[in-house]
Amino acid sequence: MLLIPPRSSDASLESFAGVIAQLRAPNGCPWDRKQTHESLRTYLLEETYEALDSIDSGDMPGLREELGDLFLQILLHAQIAEEKGEFTLSEILESINRKIVFRHPHVFGEVKVRDDREVVQNWEKLKEKERSENGIKEEFGILNGVPKAFPALAQAQSIQDRAARVGFDWDAIEPVKAKVMEEYSEVETAPDAAHRAKELGDLLFAVVNLVRWYKVDAESALRETNQKFRDRFAYIEKKTRETGRELSEMTFAEMDVYWEEAKHLDRSISD
Repeated sequence: MLLIPPRSSDASLESFAGVIAQLRAPNGCPWDRKQTHESLRTYLLEETYEALDSIDSGDMPGLREELGDLFLQILLHAQIAEEKGEFTLSEILESINRKIVFRHPHVFGEVKVRDDREVVQNWEKLKEKERSENGIKEEFGILNGVPKAFPALAQAQSIQDRAARVGFDWDAIEPVKAKVMEEYSEVETAPDAAHRAKELGDLLFAVVNLVRWYKVDAESALRETNQKFRDRFAYIEKKTRETGRELSEMTFAEMDVYWEEAKHLDRSISD
């Protein structure tokens, strides 16, 4: 017989929802009571990025905590919406439950799919059917669902992913590579700074597409490179302090020596 230890009442969704409701009650917390959907926007974004940081660093205890913080933001929005008569937590759960079941007929129905690509294509068809049944105008484009608040890099990849789902994509990676080189050439031949800025945007977009073709998440890849640069630059700062000098007194050549040392240390650790 398998014995499952009982969980405390704190582990239930209902208990946590009750805590949030009490925070928002007339005798609750002044800070929580004054919050709105708009005022919480920044916190929702911050908690999302902190969860991503935990994923990037492989910090699972940290991820558990950050997901809790993210869940707090979701329940705060749900509580505010219920107070305003907009929607309830039960409606949120009911809606996402039904949506996921509907969009996975290959799991909960009789539909057969060959691979994940076919799953994604079928997903888009089902979304179109949902929009039609909900009376959403035909003018609603497939790219409208890409949040404009996304970081530009993630937004570019999401746009390209969605276009590819309906077949707007090359059949092989070679034209993707050629497009990157074409855009770089246009940067080099731009007649002025304004045109060059536009061509650099096109070049970035083309590089993101190349990253997508290699099945790499562009945002995550750049975040990893950013962290690598931060670590190596911190090494330069540390070594500079050890010499008793200021960073501003160092030449680029001197800093580059420490940079190469940092790269060597990176390889040693990875090996």
